[in-house]
Amino acid sequence: MSAKHVVTTLALAGAMSTALATLAAAAPLTKAEADAAIAAKKEKCFGVALKGQNDCAAGPGTTCQGTSTVDFQGNAWKFVQGGTCTSIDLPGGKKGSLKPV
Repeated sequence: MSAKHVVTTLALAGAMSTALATLAAAAPLTKAEADAAIAAKKEKCFGVALKGQNDCAAGPGTTCQGTSTVDFQGNAWKFVQGGTCTSIDLPGGKKGSLKPV
């Protein structure tokens, strides 16, 4: 086996490992995670997550958790303490929303 072949194989293995780790991080919340958040009196708040930090629902072309493409994306939500969503101040005088915006 040539040195070039070994390096290529290692690079491919590294790329595959990175791709799998990315997919795992972007997985939807498990039922247990969602149930735990609800039990802790958390609520889904749309438009408050920073880019890549949403808990789920980030629109077409995204898979879920951590896939929002811009800060404060209106169709991406994050769990926040219950009763606080609509009082969260956002840039441009906006507030968090209990429904997609």
